[in-house]
Amino acid sequence: MDFGFTTAAYVVAAVLFIFSLGGLSGQESAKRAVWYGIVGMAIAVVATLMGPGAGLWWLSLILIAMGGVVGYQLATKVEMTQMPELVAIMHSLVGLAAVFVGFNADITIGMVEVAKAAGNGVEGVFAELVAKKTPVEITILKVELVLGIWIGAVTFTGSLIAYGKLSGRVDSAAAKLPGGHLLNAGAAALSLLFAIMYFGDAGSWTLILLTLLALFIGYHLIMGIGGADMPVVVSMLNSYSGWAAAAIGFSLGNDLLIVVGALVGSSGAILSYIMCKAMNRSFVSVILGGFGGAAGPQMEVEGEQIAIDADGVAAALNEADSIVIIPGYGMAVAQAQTAVADLTRKLRAQGKNVRFAIHPVAGRLPGHMNVLLAEAKVPYDIVLEMDEINDDFPETDVAIVIGSNDIVNPAAQDDPNSPIAGMPVLECWKAKQVFVSKRGQGTGYSGIENPLFFKENTRMFYGDAKASLDTLLPKID
Repeated sequence: MDFGFTTAAYVVAAVLFIFSLGGLSGQESAKRAVWYGIVGMAIAVVATLMGPGAGLWWLSLILIAMGGVVGYQLATKVEMTQMPELVAIMHSLVGLAAVFVGFNADITIGMVEVAKAAGNGVEGVFAELVAKKTPVEITILKVELVLGIWIGAVTFTGSLIAYGKLSGRVDSAAAKLPGGHLLNAGAAALSLLFAIMYFGDAGSWTLILLTLLALFIGYHLIMGIGGADMPVVVSMLNSYSGWAAAAIGFSLGNDLLIVVGALVGSSGAILSYIMCKAMNRSFVSVILGGFGGAAGPQMEVEGEQIAIDADGVAAALNEADSIVIIPGYGMAVAQAQTAVADLTRKLRAQGKNVRFAIHPVAGRLPGHMNVLLAEAKVPYDIVLEMDEINDDFPETDVAIVIGSNDIVNPAAQDDPNSPIAGMPVLECWKAKQVFVSKRGQGTGYSGIENPLFFKENTRMFYGDAKASLDTLLPKID
């Protein structure tokens, strides 16, 4: 960086981004952390506009204004249930930006080489920067832009497919083309071959073919991952977008992009690892599409689902002393978090011990349920993680499951052929009574049958979660 002001501003922005990431790890500090991120980004944008390469102010301001309008519209119109797909589509834009920047760097390298051969000068800050590079530095720049384009292209199509699966526009079941993993491996090997050819000055056509292969890998990789894994996929794509941003930073010589990209990439990778651990799956198995389909004939579920009405649920809750509520994506769809919070307040006012059990992959985005409950002003201290509350279910009088399926599925422990075999789950069936608020008898987003719904101590409270709870609330003494 040529301007000391820009460098100093980037340092301040980077520190604020670090504070923001650190604060997002806790519900109490999350709101403050968001503001750290907002202020950091504002500083970064202003510093970039005033730093090296400043120009075309009118165009920059128009584009920023357009982006701000789009962002505002999305922020005010997108429901909490749509946040996972919104995050996925945002990741695709980061990937696409990395592809464009990579090709721009390649075109600039070509223009500089032509200008040098003709004995002419070059115009533009980036072109001047490239012109000063030695042959070794040009090779390093080519490595950086190839990585940026490849990671960005994988992120772009992968995020589009993730968006499609999360929004219901693409079938959530795992699906692969004939050849499965061999196609991905072959495409990756060809990508490496074309990269080597590009480094050997074979021409930009190799870069175009490498991009097409990366686009295919992103598409086929995410298509081969089942719906039950989508929270991990969103986190993984977040990591990819971070590394793509870091590659852009190296290509452009922008220190802040490198730092921020590394922060996002590493935090996304760590979160993906944590979530895979919570699902008892290896990260490699998930990203290669090794999870989401049955391993063999699954155990037959015996019995029948027994329905109960609001009066029956109210009677049990009025008599209970210990109650655990397990929220899932169905609560988000029904926007029932406020009704759940109202129920919690009424029960606690009677002196009952009410707590929430949160599975690490509940919903379709890491922390999805925590955000919903915080929005409804449920006290943080009664919202517990799976490891904190699982041992308490045998002493629990009533467990209420609201729109969850896989995270409370005993098949994960009992059926080795289940697609979720080995995944740690909330053992709510050990409670004395279990009430499941569910729209109908379907198998849910991942399409996996749940034996919990057929157990003797389980009763199905059918209907829209919010409507059911609104009916239930007046009956609580």
